[in-house]
Amino acid sequence: MYAAERQHRIVQLTQERGRVEVPALAEEFGVTQETVRRDLTALERAGLLRRVHGGALPAGGLRLEPGLAERDSTAAAAKERIARAALALLPEEGSLLLDAGTTVSRLAALLPRDSTLTVVTNALPVAARLAEHPGLHLHIVGGRLRHRTQAAVDAWALRDLAELQPDVAVVATNGFSAESGLTTPDLAEAAVKRAMVAGARRVVLVADSSKYGARHFARFAALEQVDVLVTDTGLTDVQAGEIAALGPEVIRA
Repeated sequence: MYAAERQHRIVQLTQERGRVEVPALAEEFGVTQETVRRDLTALERAGLLRRVHGGALPAGGLRLEPGLAERDSTAAAAKERIARAALALLPEEGSLLLDAGTTVSRLAALLPRDSTLTVVTNALPVAARLAEHPGLHLHIVGGRLRHRTQAAVDAWALRDLAELQPDVAVVATNGFSAESGLTTPDLAEAAVKRAMVAGARRVVLVADSSKYGARHFARFAALEQVDVLVTDTGLTDVQAGEIAALGPEVIRA
């Protein structure tokens, strides 16, 4: 394969996958990692993608927000492992705040039916998972429903969350990195997530490694505000080290 053909295919893969990694591209094309890095540099100069640590994102770096069905089918096995690892971090008693997100929804499904936690959520899928847990004290945050995420947002939700100081908040994100922090495409959803992070005594971020390096429109937290990141083994040692240097414990499931 000529360099021009390889670079054209790299641009296609970046657009299809949302993020590409240097080692994976080198293996896929049968070239050295240094060759891939030169390709990425040339493509970035041409404005066809944006380089990030270890790989590249589509040009501009801002990605469209997928719907629930698409998000749930992406990295499904990794999300299940992340949810199971996060379960061990939850208190046996006290209060728990659950954000909207497919990994958080998987975590909710794993909560023991005899749990007596007080659980608050702004997400209809999470509330539906927990509605029949007889011992839980379940509270649903009100507000305008965002149909794409089925999460309550805007002023009513923010008023509810301002009153709360949960023991643990489990939050999700569309993108995270040492440089950009935690980001999501929607301003209203970002405001809700920001309130969750601000009010909680302990913040657990659940995010699969494909979201590392992705940057979206609205920033809602810095990694310094996160106590624990639970992700998968796709996050490299270098990336995990960068994050841990900012404060969070990093768990790769």
